Amino acid sequence: MPDSNNAFAAGLGAFGIVGGLIGLALFVFWVIQIVDVVRRDFPEQNTKIIWVLVVILLGWVGAAIYLFAGKPQGTLRS
Repeated sequence: MPDSNNAFAAGLGAFGIVGGLIGLALFVFWVIQIVDVVRRDFPEQNTKIIWVLVVILLGWVGAAIYLFAGKPQGTLRS
């Protein structure tokens, strides 16, 4: 007869690994968007400061907002 406690613990371990990988991916996405904001030129300097604050303070949600709303406003420096 299988031990239900071991099966439950194994399931939690797999969930923890998947959750950790998702968390790591979101962190990397957040860092990439911060770097992108800093590297771009915007029509006004205040716009860059606002986007940096949005991305830093709102985490990966702010990074997603920046990706769709802020990134098209700026131009990448060469």
